[in-house]
Amino acid sequence: MLENSFGLIFFLKASRNESNIRIVYFRITVDGIPKEASTRRKWDSERWNQKTERATGTKEDAKSLNFFLDSLAMKIHEIKSEIRYTGKHITSQKIMDHVMGRMIPRAKVLEEFQKHNDELKALIGNGYTEATLERFNITKNHLTAFIKSKYNNSDIEFADLNFEFIKDFEFYLRTVRKCANNTTLKYISNFKKIVIRAIDKEIIIKDPFKNFKGKKTKIVKKPISAKELAELERFQFSVERLNTVRDIFVFQCYTGLAYIDTYQLKSANIKDGVDGKKWIMSERQKTNSTTNVPLLPQALKIIEKYKDHPLCLKSGTVLPVSSNQKMNAYLKEIASLCGFPFTLNTHMARRTFGSTVTLNNNVPINVVKEMLGHSSVKQTESYAITEQASIGREMSVLTKKLNPHMPEISIPDLNLLERLEKEIQEIKGKYKTI
Repeated sequence: MLENSFGLIFFLKASRNESNIRIVYFRITVDGIPKEASTRRKWDSERWNQKTERATGTKEDAKSLNFFLDSLAMKIHEIKSEIRYTGKHITSQKIMDHVMGRMIPRAKVLEEFQKHNDELKALIGNGYTEATLERFNITKNHLTAFIKSKYNNSDIEFADLNFEFIKDFEFYLRTVRKCANNTTLKYISNFKKIVIRAIDKEIIIKDPFKNFKGKKTKIVKKPISAKELAELERFQFSVERLNTVRDIFVFQCYTGLAYIDTYQLKSANIKDGVDGKKWIMSERQKTNSTTNVPLLPQALKIIEKYKDHPLCLKSGTVLPVSSNQKMNAYLKEIASLCGFPFTLNTHMARRTFGSTVTLNNNVPINVVKEMLGHSSVKQTESYAITEQASIGREMSVLTKKLNPHMPEISIPDLNLLERLEKEIQEIKGKYKTI
């Protein structure tokens, strides 16, 4: 917010006992409201020029006073700019308080961080989750260890934060804690929220993050292909626990539900849609956005399979879902047994729904956005990793347009080829027995 007017002047005030020796004062005026204070410096009035508001002469004592006054003026203008940068209303009293150090008592960084985390803990279930609290607790733990290692202290004042502190903390996370680039920037981002909170509470005025820049590494999180999904569905594990985890993962692949939404899915969330068929109608736990997903036959088959499972009957849930940690551990084992050259995790199923199951089968991206519960199409675009088969189909159409007299090149149905291969193997087996 811009002030209408701003003024800063330096002047002399008479002292009680000395005739020519005066005290140097400064006055800050914002929108016609003045505030003045002593610089605690004394000067001879005969060596003062009120037009320039500086000491006269070339002696060292005059140069020293003028340098001090220039520095003070620069500090005042910097404080005014910082207040404007934070979007706060500028007043002469506010600037004066900052100059004289009369702000909120020396608040500590980790103390304020803990207050934030305590408030966050009280809001769990009311817009916040345990996972969010855990991320901030980990960030605070890293920051605590950093302050201890760098300053040999248990905390640090907000007034001591600067750009160097931020850069040193970033370096600590990358080297001592061995954090990857995106993880480092996530912790830095969490810490920045505490600093912004302190600025909003007017604990500090200057943002130490003002010149900090960090660029996240773009990570392509691939889904599993249609062929790999088919292999996974067919595979029979000797341990029933793995069959159950596989079924839950496949259910996610055909519904797009995130782990927590699958874990919390109740029978009451399975409702009749406008088309008379079964739909999942619920709210995403992460964003509270509405999710409406028509149930594909593959998903309905899995729901039917586990409707009488003891855990489902006890908890009232649709599927017997374990903890996310256990699910991911078992999925890693499943990927190894299936011979996949990558690790499976619960979120990969959601990406598989968004890419392999829907977008790859020409479901419009705006429809996929609604089913995934995304707030914008831009979010959904990160899921749109097109498979080779889809690319082949599109290029086949382009080839036909460019060469209308050429015979159409069809892209083979992978599932059909698999069925034919299976039938050939069965026929070969029959001939071997004859």
